[in-house]
Amino acid sequence: MPPETQALLWRGSGGLGAVVGINALTSAGLGLTPGSASALPQQAETAEECVALETWFTGLWRNLPEDKTFFENIRQLGKHTELGRLYHAILYTIFKDSGEEFDEERIIRAATGIKDTVVWRKLFRFQRDGVIGAIDKLEKYGGCIIADSVGLGKTFEALAVIKYYELRNDRVLVLCPKKLRDNWSIYCANDRRNILSTDRFNYDVLNHTDLSRDRGTSGDIDLTNINWGNYDLLVIDESHNFRNKPAHKKRDSRYDRLMERVIKSGVKTRVLMLSATPVNNRLTDLKNQIAFATEGNDAALSQHGIPSIDKTVRQAQKFFNLWLGLSETERTTSRLLDMLGFDYFKLLEALTIARSRKHIEKYYGITETGKFPERLKPINIKSDIDSSDVLASISTINKEIRRLTLAAYAPLSYVLPQYREEYEAKYGTELSDGRAIFKQLDRETSLIHLLRVNTLKRLESSVNSFAITVDRHLADIEDLLAKLAKELPDIEEPTIEDIDVDDPDFEPLLAGRKVKVHLAHVDRVRWQQDLEEDRDRLHALVTAAKAVVPDRDAKLAKLKECIARKVASPINAGNGKVIIFTCTSLDLI
Repeated sequence: MPPETQALLWRGSGGLGAVVGINALTSAGLGLTPGSASALPQQAETAEECVALETWFTGLWRNLPEDKTFFENIRQLGKHTELGRLYHAILYTIFKDSGEEFDEERIIRAATGIKDTVVWRKLFRFQRDGVIGAIDKLEKYGGCIIADSVGLGKTFEALAVIKYYELRNDRVLVLCPKKLRDNWSIYCANDRRNILSTDRFNYDVLNHTDLSRDRGTSGDIDLTNINWGNYDLLVIDESHNFRNKPAHKKRDSRYDRLMERVIKSGVKTRVLMLSATPVNNRLTDLKNQIAFATEGNDAALSQHGIPSIDKTVRQAQKFFNLWLGLSETERTTSRLLDMLGFDYFKLLEALTIARSRKHIEKYYGITETGKFPERLKPINIKSDIDSSDVLASISTINKEIRRLTLAAYAPLSYVLPQYREEYEAKYGTELSDGRAIFKQLDRETSLIHLLRVNTLKRLESSVNSFAITVDRHLADIEDLLAKLAKELPDIEEPTIEDIDVDDPDFEPLLAGRKVKVHLAHVDRVRWQQDLEEDRDRLHALVTAAKAVVPDRDAKLAKLKECIARKVASPINAGNGKVIIFTCTSLDLI
């Protein structure tokens, strides 16, 4: 037996034996040359089989090329390889076929003149890379979420993307929360505060809430005649506001209108979303936003290695839930990354751009931006409410709050039995499977629990905030009691379906805010009794709260002490600035 065959043949107590498998000792088996080795692992024990195997292998060995390449490759495989070289080889293998995928000139089409704009010149290098990446994803996938951390300039990155598409003569719509409208409108205005005036931005700005309106104006835009389907680029600021996809029976939600009117109808619409928190509660939040980029097509990314977006997100959520159930020692970030799976990160890489301050400092340095300030840990100060100890304890007040029915906010709870079915038909929500209804009555029950918690939280904020909140509850109760005290006109009772709840002529006969009930359809006596009981309890609470004047306000005293320390010993020399966020316009100092 030749020495070279000893790796395949052995002699034991049972005689001569041999084993051959898929990874045969050939150039193809070792992966050095193309091959089609299809043999399954086999064991040969008879003398005849072993001789045949020896003859086969010896022939292969002697027919190897006479140059030393084969043996040199084997020696290289056996050498110790530095991890860095191995890592670079893996990256090269993965990205070698990308070609011009990361070619900046190809992505942004420099002929548009984007690099000559004011907004482009104002960007830091990491922001320009973000813009290039966003444009690449918009062109390739139809959408992108810029999820950079707060303060890294998502708005200016979006403005550069907008300008790029405007230079291509595309029509752009910015959808933003109403409170942020001026932040966007200023860059389209002929205003001295507009630092980008020479770029002559010309996009439309609408509020998120405008999606629920069919008439009226928003700024200088007539919502009656707006052509929703004629936008080439849609920019959604605070896109996490669309993280839920509610189902409303017989009417479309804002989510539905955005998808159907703006994205799916008319011209092809690319969607750029801005949010520092695209996921708030569940990974479904992200999936619902991604749906804007894919027009709701679950298989839209199948050619990019993601057969089903929904399955990918559900699988990741499943493993995230399992991770949450691990012990504290096992619940590590690295463990989570291992559990979530490759497909989920592939989905993120395809449609999101997310950088943190640490990322910027590590990969871009601080030459341009300067060093980001280091955040100090928050200081928690626990304080009493009433320095005189006259006001009842929080636990006692909480018990009183839990006794409240908050009947003013639960009108359906008082609808008479014979009318309940038609009210649920009007206000119930059909779930996505079409087989179940989420009852408005259940929603009201959840709302009451939330209102109780929030009322207590206002007390934790400040005794004055608590008093203001209770006063508002009392005002709602008094208004409703006044309506219940009036005699109803002697007319035929219409069904709730026949009533236009927005018609001012019906206002005296209706109670409730978003969910309205006809006063003839409710148990007015029981409702009045519960309202009066709430009123008495709330009166007692607000009277005690208002007795805590500023001189008795222990939390206010603690705040004054903090401010005095800050002014006397600022963290940064000469900086005695203080910002106080309050939920009221109360002048604290």
